[in-house]
Amino acid sequence: MEAHVVGRRIEDVWCSNLRLREPLSKRRLRTLKGRQILSCERRAKYLLLHLEGARTLLVHLGMSGNLLVTDERQKHDHVIFHLDDGAPLVYHDPRRFGIVLALTATQLKNCVWLQGLGVEPLSADFDVDLLAAACKGRQRPIKTLLLDGHVVVGVGNIYASEALFAAAIRPTTAARRISRPRLERLVDAIRTTLQQAIDHGGTTIRDYAGSGTGGYFQRQLAVYGREAEPCRTCGAKIKSIVQSGRSTFYCTQCQR
Repeated sequence: MEAHVVGRRIEDVWCSNLRLREPLSKRRLRTLKGRQILSCERRAKYLLLHLEGARTLLVHLGMSGNLLVTDERQKHDHVIFHLDDGAPLVYHDPRRFGIVLALTATQLKNCVWLQGLGVEPLSADFDVDLLAAACKGRQRPIKTLLLDGHVVVGVGNIYASEALFAAAIRPTTAARRISRPRLERLVDAIRTTLQQAIDHGGTTIRDYAGSGTGGYFQRQLAVYGREAEPCRTCGAKIKSIVQSGRSTFYCTQCQR
């Protein structure tokens, strides 16, 4: 978004008549007409495009959504922002589980979707003290705790498995049983894993529809998606289990 829409002005807005996770408000979205897009940021999985006049476009892609800068029209386009130069910005979502909201500064501050979110894992707020406090007295497995957005946001299923492997911690271990030195190692592993993924452009899956060639971190994955394959460290077979409805991968020898 920074590369393609910052500095451009919204000249018109078109909306479908179909509901997303929240109903599309044509009236509110049309208040963005005439406003320049000043900056973009991310909070957890929410994209925030800040516009002139203290307006913010909040977008969550849901399960199948995409924001595309394109002249092509598709069946599942639900919002089209016509810009002053070049192709429009299009929100496309076959499953319609995403969110597109136009918010004032007050509405953004009080937005229910942004309340109660945990810390960003690459921020200074994410440290061993925070993780130790979250784990204290908790019987839940450490893997499911890492996916709890009230504790930390943005780790995700793939990177939780990878970071736990790097920290040599079995994903089924009760959070309260992990010592502080091991939690320090886990914090470092989460930071390192995420930064490596960013450096490689992310982990591209089969329905990728971005503006480039996608990421390459999937080539570096140590355990995720490698069930029954040999561990690259010890040679033992990678095991797969399901935790809270999500696939988890780990090495039975390297992770204790």
